Parts: sequence; structure tokens; C-alpha cells
Amino acid sequence: MSGIEHTMQAYVHASAALLELPLAEGQAERVSAHLQRTAAMAGRLQAYALAPHDEPAQVYCPAPFPALPAAPSSPGTPS
Repeated sequence: MSGIEHTMQAYVHASAALLELPLAEGQAERVSAHLQRTAAMAGRLQAYALAPHDEPAQVYCPAPFPALPAAPSSPGTPS
């Protein structure tokens, strides 16, 4: 087992214990393998150089809802 595999296994076991999540050894190994793949993908993305024009656009912020018209009052109800 390599250093990263050992470290990831320890992380999975510690996290599961902290969350009181019972994990069989096989489950812990699969979670560890998944996290290692995710870390490898993140490393490749972080290593890719981006120029300022490559950055994504601003985060979408929806416009506020328009004001609703006042409801008509029923007869005999004070306005």
C-alpha cells in the first residue's frame, strides 16, 4: 500500500468513526479508492493554467420578484 493509499484509508476510517458510520473494510477501501480518484482529477484541474479570460462568467443571480398588485378589497371591508 502506497503512502497516499495508507493516508486515505486512515482518513476514511477516522471520518467514519467521527460520524459513527459503520463501514466494513471493503466499503472503506472503495470509499478510499473513490476519494483517491477524485483527488487525482482535482489535481489535474488545478495544474491546468488559466488566463483571466478563461475564468467563468459571474454567478447567476436572479432578479427580484416583481411586486404583486394589491388585492381588491371586498365590499364592506375597510381599505
